[in-house]
Amino acid sequence: MPEQYLKRILTSRVYDVARETPLERAPALGRRLGCTVWLKREDAQDVFSFKIRGAYNKMSQLDPAVLARGVVAASAGNHAQGVAMAAQRLKCAATIFMPVTTPGIKVAAVRNLAARVKLVGDSFDETNEKAQAFCEENHQTFIPPFDDPDIIAGQGTIGMELLNQHGGQIDSVFVPVGGGGLIAGVATYIKQLRPSIRIIGVEPEDAASMTASLERARRVTLSHVGQFADGVAVRKVGKEPFRICRKCVDEMVVVSTDEICAAIKDIFEDTRSIMEAAGALSVAGLKKYVQSGNTIEGDLVAITTGANMNFDRLRHVSERAEIGERREAILCVTIPERPGSFRRFCQIIGRRSVTEFNYRYADDKDAHIYVGLQVQDDGDIAAITTKLADRGYPSVDLTDNEIAKLHVRHMVGGRAPHVENEMLFRFRFPERPGALAKFLDTLGDRFNISLFHYRNHGADFGRVLCGIQVPSDQRKLLMSFLEKIGYEWSDESDNVAYQLFLG
Repeated sequence: MPEQYLKRILTSRVYDVARETPLERAPALGRRLGCTVWLKREDAQDVFSFKIRGAYNKMSQLDPAVLARGVVAASAGNHAQGVAMAAQRLKCAATIFMPVTTPGIKVAAVRNLAARVKLVGDSFDETNEKAQAFCEENHQTFIPPFDDPDIIAGQGTIGMELLNQHGGQIDSVFVPVGGGGLIAGVATYIKQLRPSIRIIGVEPEDAASMTASLERARRVTLSHVGQFADGVAVRKVGKEPFRICRKCVDEMVVVSTDEICAAIKDIFEDTRSIMEAAGALSVAGLKKYVQSGNTIEGDLVAITTGANMNFDRLRHVSERAEIGERREAILCVTIPERPGSFRRFCQIIGRRSVTEFNYRYADDKDAHIYVGLQVQDDGDIAAITTKLADRGYPSVDLTDNEIAKLHVRHMVGGRAPHVENEMLFRFRFPERPGALAKFLDTLGDRFNISLFHYRNHGADFGRVLCGIQVPSDQRKLLMSFLEKIGYEWSDESDNVAYQLFLG
């Protein structure tokens, strides 16, 4: 019953080890959305995640003799750190089973807390099965990540803090959902005290098990889940969380990987903190909810649940954040393969910033260019493609094409057996609108560009690789053009990488 959870939450022992995390305004995000946005900063815990609450609440109530035999957990990372820290504080042994796909930063953090780590399985469910079998064999106690009343009550203390910290009118609270323990605890507490506040769960579109379960009024097992937001990559939600969510959750929102990346950037701009994908899920859902035109009557709160980000994922996040905001469009544009076509294409798009340009000569009729453009929204993308079509440059919008964004963008190229007299140059373009157009205008129609690669990285200069077809008797003329442009350049025609892969 909800009343029993209220008592469990109010008497929870989480503050032996957890801290009351701040509730902070997100002013920049709020201005863009036209509402007041608050972030409940669970990433500020000592283990950079809310999971310490439920783990410690569960373990602190175990009999000392049971604790002495040791505890076992299965986790993609954050629950593992919660159990490991709780075990360290309670002076008991902990064995943590983690999927082999778990980010290294989370594995290292668990080991640093003196827990024993076993990397087993490609998904949480497979890892969970191995952990429970080990637990039975060794007569130890399993600490579940979400499907347990004490775990749920520990997480529910976040809802208690949130209401104590915010004295005004709250319209909705957005909560990331994996197995459901967090949203069950937060929802059951808030609905007891402030039933008018909407509780909205947020899931990735490739791991939306709670959404599917609530829609079908039964727990659904997904055939597979994506691993980008590994902290919520659960194929089947918990039985007890599902029971609570059916009564206390008002709505679910499903978001894409690009929308999660954009949310990570939004949080960083307001807090200078970098969330992991699951930690930013609530902000991605909040943005989508507002942008869908829902009526807002009060403040919005998003629970940021974790900051255990793998550093090498930042490259992917950075690349996808602008697409997630619909500030960048990726297009494939077909242009005639003849001198001057490249320049005319740039004239059509005007002074709009080019964020990426990939091209390689293929035949003497048509050229297919892969181009990233700075845009305002989906309507702006449609306007660009229409304008290009009207000028005889058909295009395909690849902004939502995962294969194009993950693979093709880095594979445009290869050998061009029919290209002749090609020279390869490396340039540093000033990172400002018009830099590419100036280059092409100076070069004119005399020389054909046979290879081009550029990517905006937010630096002062853009790095450009460019192939130009130059007959031997015109090389001095080209050099005079390059000097006239005034951009830093170097001849890379003898570069071994070029010779091996592109020449």
